[in-house]
Amino acid sequence: MDLEPEIYCTDMTTRLSALLARDTLKIAGKKGHVIPYYTDEIQEFERKARAIKYKQEIETSGYHATFYDAGHIPGSSSIYLEKDKQSLFYTGDINTIQTELQEGADKEVPKSDILLIESTYFGKNHTPRKILEERFIESVKETIDSGGKAIIPAFSIGRTQEIMLILKKHGLFAYVDGMGVDVFNLMTRSPENVRDIDKLKKAFPSSSIVEPEQRKRIINEPSIIVTSAGMLNGGPVLYYLSEIHNDHKSKIHLTGYQAEDTNGRKALQSGYIVDGRDTLKLNCRLELYDFSAHCGEMQLKEVVKNFADNGTESVIMVHGDNTIGFANWAKEELGVQSFAPANGDRIYI
Repeated sequence: MDLEPEIYCTDMTTRLSALLARDTLKIAGKKGHVIPYYTDEIQEFERKARAIKYKQEIETSGYHATFYDAGHIPGSSSIYLEKDKQSLFYTGDINTIQTELQEGADKEVPKSDILLIESTYFGKNHTPRKILEERFIESVKETIDSGGKAIIPAFSIGRTQEIMLILKKHGLFAYVDGMGVDVFNLMTRSPENVRDIDKLKKAFPSSSIVEPEQRKRIINEPSIIVTSAGMLNGGPVLYYLSEIHNDHKSKIHLTGYQAEDTNGRKALQSGYIVDGRDTLKLNCRLELYDFSAHCGEMQLKEVVKNFADNGTESVIMVHGDNTIGFANWAKEELGVQSFAPANGDRIYI
């Protein structure tokens, strides 16, 4: 007889997972895709998920486990595991720098024999946040001053809320459209997961939140619109782009990574996007601002060095295009045992 798995996550992660799962069902239904699960199963997940606070120790399957704030998105966690006097710290997606939305990953974490770390941006350092923010705001202001519309596609979780905070800080009024509003509402129910819930609430006044019937009105005037989806694949952003794609005064301000085969990557490479059966040539302006929620190379190296200085003997690099380079750096510079496993590899430590 199969045993049901125990589910542990932060309260914010439970809420966000259920929201995304329901959205996936909605999209699958609209596009005629195979339904991967049903609403009953989402509800069962919500009932069985056990909400864990950061730095709260639990015991499960013979392991002692503790969650730490990973600083990636609200509710994201790094995990410390200990069993039989051996310990492992898994970063998950991690961001150690402070942003407008979050404090950054926990700095006080336990010593660990083994470190399992993401490698997404090994080989690349991000533009310093202050400089990136200044360039972004200057560009948005220039777009509005020229009489154009500033369309800001943003990921619904974390990015939309951060961009709204940045715009508010610089005295800019912006409309917000799409799932990012639903995520904001969830954040107000778990305020401990953001830096300043009062500031966040002020960045989302009711006058900013767009209902579908309002879209035609706000796109007919110079305006700033923060909207999903962040990679231009569906969501309200496609309506706005259909309206401004021939407007040389308007601009698309991309705010994050654009994956292969997405509309965002196509826009950057060719100046075209696909909307259903239509292909749109983007004669408006297009810029990319990488407000990443991951550590850059400098921060990744700093994390590994801190663990090595505290006695970590083995480091496993995952989730990146250059895990081998990262592993070689750790071995040569820090003298620790390091691994860059491929999918399916098994490591014995």
